[in-house]
Amino acid sequence: MRNASFLLFMWSMLFTMTALAGPMEVKDIDVQVKMIEENVIVDVIFTVPATQQEVWVVLTDFDHMVNFVSNLEESKVVSVSGETLTIFQRGVATYGPVSYPFESTREIRLMPFHKIRTHLISGNMRKMEGTTQLITEGEQTRVIHHTDTIPEIWIPLAVGKLFIEHEMREQFHEIRNEIIKRKGKAKSRK
Repeated sequence: MRNASFLLFMWSMLFTMTALAGPMEVKDIDVQVKMIEENVIVDVIFTVPATQQEVWVVLTDFDHMVNFVSNLEESKVVSVSGETLTIFQRGVATYGPVSYPFESTREIRLMPFHKIRTHLISGNMRKMEGTTQLITEGEQTRVIHHTDTIPEIWIPLAVGKLFIEHEMREQFHEIRNEIIKRKGKAKSRK
């Protein structure tokens, strides 16, 4: 047991040193992670210079998401029923020496162009509930994302928070870049 504690301590130190030595993060994407008992609660807020519709198109482009979200290996719409989609996604989240393979089938309820609700059907989490809201603020859109999950595996508090913050910030940075890229392409076609 003592060796396991020592190994966990060393792994945590290695992960923390890698996190501190890594490149500067995108600081204008606010990511807050709370770990309360087994629940992992994540709140992300950022703005993007685009309309709600331009943001919506990217956030709901599940069939092409592997092209702009680097931790995804597969993403597809499995079924559609009105404004409700069933999607499947699989990938690997990696940060420093740590990687976490993930897979989920989720029900996505669309409320164009202002809200997306997510509910886990199956996957390697015991629970995942989420909401993404889009709010127009002048010439830009504020994205407010909230998830409440229960992972299947235990996540050490300090290491887990750094890992999840990094992954969420990177994912939304890539999504924001895709929104801006598509907006630029649309303008150049006019």
